[in-house]
Amino acid sequence: MPKAKGPFAAILWAHWGGGNRTEFLPEAELYARVGVVSLLPDYPWDRPEPWHRAVNFDPENDKQSYIQAVVDMRRGLDLLVARPDVDAKRVAYVGHSYGAQWGAILAAVDRRFRTAILIGGTPTLQDVLQGPGTAEFRKGLKPGQLEKYLEVQRPPDAINFIAQAARIPLFFQFATFEQNFSRAAMDRYYAAAREPKRVAWYDTGHDLNDPKAIADRDRWLDAQLGIATIRPFLETELWSTAK
Repeated sequence: MPKAKGPFAAILWAHWGGGNRTEFLPEAELYARVGVVSLLPDYPWDRPEPWHRAVNFDPENDKQSYIQAVVDMRRGLDLLVARPDVDAKRVAYVGHSYGAQWGAILAAVDRRFRTAILIGGTPTLQDVLQGPGTAEFRKGLKPGQLEKYLEVQRPPDAINFIAQAARIPLFFQFATFEQNFSRAAMDRYYAAAREPKRVAWYDTGHDLNDPKAIADRDRWLDAQLGIATIRPFLETELWSTAK
């Protein structure tokens, strides 16, 4: 939360599937300094009991866990726009990996976002589970097990939603050295989205830890939400850490 008085712009952040809400916490803290409210939910499989819901490669269970993650993100948006100190017309979504998948769904079914940034996303779960990053995992599966799993997970694939997304500005960020899925998959995801959209590539892996990615997100959010840049605070943090 910013320390000033609102109304503020807001950002809903969605972490990658193997991480948790702390992925974007440093970035969100910088945005609080320039007058932006941030909400950083955990996914159901990252939460303690009694709110925990596992992902264990059981087709129907996992599908429901993924659906619950999207529902929870929508409830997060409800919370943000209901706050009297938030400008409901200036809310952005930023999602990485699984978060980029949920972003495609949210942009299609919920028209309240001003813009969305989709980081390291893929059009289908098949692109991940049949990609180079899961070769060892696939060796332990029974014949037909992967195909059955993917068939059940196909309905919530991002590619089924991105073409129906609201006509809000979409910013895609991809890794040149992505280790989990192919360049062709990322190109297909971007191509399926409607205008207005932009894509940027970074010489890094799936974590997209290139500082240029943060800087580009900052410029994008400044323009779309009408907020101040976090660059001075980011530079201060970098230099103080280096010292």
